[in-house]
Amino acid sequence: MTWSVNRQGERFYFKSAMRIRGRTIGIDYGERRIGLAISDETGTIAMPWKQIDVRGADDAVRRVRDLALESGAVCLVVGIPLNMSGGSGPMAEKAESFAVALEKAAGMPVCRWDERLSTVQAEKVLLEGDLSRRKRRNVRDKLAAQMILQSFLDSRNTGNEL
Repeated sequence: MTWSVNRQGERFYFKSAMRIRGRTIGIDYGERRIGLAISDETGTIAMPWKQIDVRGADDAVRRVRDLALESGAVCLVVGIPLNMSGGSGPMAEKAESFAVALEKAAGMPVCRWDERLSTVQAEKVLLEGDLSRRKRRNVRDKLAAQMILQSFLDSRNTGNEL
C-alpha cells in the first residue's frame, strides 16, 4: 500500500501497482540522521547505501536531493512512521513535510511508505548479528531504509511504468 498523510492526518493513496524503471532511493528520515538505500536498475533489490548526518530540514532536503540526482534515481520513497493505531504523530508530520519539500527540490516523484517499526526491526537484526552499540548506530538507519525500500519494491506488480 503506497499512501501519503496530509497535514490533517488523513491518508490518501498512490497507485500501488506502478512499475518504475531505474533506480529508486529509500529514505529513513530523522531530524539528525537519515538512512538511505538504493535499488538496482531493475527495481528489484534494495541495498543499504548511505547514512548521513544532517543539520535541519533544509540541509536534509539539499543533501538527499544532491545524492538522488548524482545517483541517477528516478523515484524516491520516504518512510512515514505512523503510530501503531495508523494515525500520524509529530515525527510522521515531519517526515511528510520533508517528503513535500524533497519532491519540490528534486523534481521527481516522492512516494510515501508506511515504515512502522522499520528501525526496531533493523535494530533487532543488528542485535542478532552481535554488533557493538557503536557499529549498530553506524548502520541502523541505512538498514531501516533498505527495509522500507525493499517492502515498497516487493509490493509493486507489473503495471504502469513511471
